[in-house]
Amino acid sequence: MEQDAKIYITGHRGMVGSAIFNRLIDSGYNNLLVATRQQLDLTRQSKVEEFVLDQRPDYMIIAAALVGGIHANSHFPAEFIRDNLQISVNLIEAARLAKVKKLIFLGSSCIYPKMAEQPIVESSLLSGPLEPTNQWYAIAKISGIKLCQAYRKQYNFNAISAMPTNLYGPKDNFHDENSHVIPALINRFHKAKNNNSPHVTAWGSGSPKREFLHVDDLARAVIYLMKNYEDSLPINVGVGADITIKELTEMVAQVVGYKGEIVWDRTKQDGTPRKLLDVSLINKLGWSAEKNLKDGLTETYDWYCRQGNDIRSK
Repeated sequence: MEQDAKIYITGHRGMVGSAIFNRLIDSGYNNLLVATRQQLDLTRQSKVEEFVLDQRPDYMIIAAALVGGIHANSHFPAEFIRDNLQISVNLIEAARLAKVKKLIFLGSSCIYPKMAEQPIVESSLLSGPLEPTNQWYAIAKISGIKLCQAYRKQYNFNAISAMPTNLYGPKDNFHDENSHVIPALINRFHKAKNNNSPHVTAWGSGSPKREFLHVDDLARAVIYLMKNYEDSLPINVGVGADITIKELTEMVAQVVGYKGEIVWDRTKQDGTPRKLLDVSLINKLGWSAEKNLKDGLTETYDWYCRQGNDIRSK
């Protein structure tokens, strides 16, 4: 991926896209192409094709997606499958028409079966039923992976896909209900600390185990894969270690400085019991995560505090 290449990054204002954008800038890439949601609606095929054919990027990084936690997936299933399908189809087809040299599609670890053998290897895809709470998002992401594979097979189009584990970091969505677990906990504990609340309610039993990757590490991985990976098989991106939700919750409380009681609401769904990615493939290529969870949480909370009333919480 040449230093002067035109690289189109979709979703550049989001957590993932902005981290990739910043990493590219820091790595010496200065011909970056972006468009806001107001400038380009990625769910409109004709508009996407017109934009990409006009701009003719050399490379494309698909980081745009409608994302959310268990609550959001459960309450907006049509939007999660429809919008994410449209984004994938529109961008990948436009890239082919514009003869983009290489494209990377970012999926999610939720594409894997709920009861997949741990740690989850890439070949586990479509080997069993999905976790019902986020199946809509997962099916859309699986379709994106299969589009990349189909375009590679039929058109010899250079499309790869990467499956990051649970992500966190600056510019996340910190809404209590519509966000993922780390930003939701940060927001909840911060408000409880400021309000001197005697306790904070956490969802589920705390027993499920999850793996968490800082978004800056993902940004490093994306650039590394664009330079070093050429295969139709989706490749996992993670840290190779997990933690229980209970341990995570206590760690976030410590980082935020909340001293009250944590109460577990067992009427809420736990989701998948465990979700740890096998990262041996990407590790063999020469990439591995660098940021440990405690440091990453501290950095994320510091960023959250600096935003004040401008924090994204919707």
